[in-house]
Amino acid sequence: MADKKSRGTATATPTSGQELVITRVFDAPRELVFKAWTDPEHMKRWWGPKAFTAPAIRMDLRVGGKYLFCMRSAEGKDYWSTGIYREIVKPERLVFTDSFADEKGNVVPATHYGMGDDIPLEMLVTVTFVENAGKTTMTLRHAGMPTGKMKDMTGAGWNESFDKLAASLRSQERQGRK
Repeated sequence: MADKKSRGTATATPTSGQELVITRVFDAPRELVFKAWTDPEHMKRWWGPKAFTAPAIRMDLRVGGKYLFCMRSAEGKDYWSTGIYREIVKPERLVFTDSFADEKGNVVPATHYGMGDDIPLEMLVTVTFVENAGKTTMTLRHAGMPTGKMKDMTGAGWNESFDKLAASLRSQERQGRK
């Protein structure tokens, strides 16, 4: 079992209303953590909760560009998401919309995947990256998330993804930041 330092540390931040905020500290330089969010091959290594894989990651990484991501459950069910990049400040900040989608990238309601009808068609994700002494503090803000069970499940999913991200970053550091 990995120690807490090597996994990255998580901090829950009190939020008002419909915003999920997660802060993690990774033992990796900011450029590498940013690259893990902006390179499709890097993202395939960690995107999705622990029992999920990411068979398809497509991104047009420019302001106004679109992404299309697929998470596949252990049972083989695909969950697609899409959005538009609103802000890209390398290696400091990413801002993008977030919506459920079909495999062609068309926005669909959460009910398409059997989830509640209280989830908006579009949410906003902001990720910031701050380096201090070779470590990176990453803060994710997922705005528009309904309170309650869905927010809790989404937070758990993000944290499991970030555990996978920490493992991927450790592996990349050992390989010389390829």
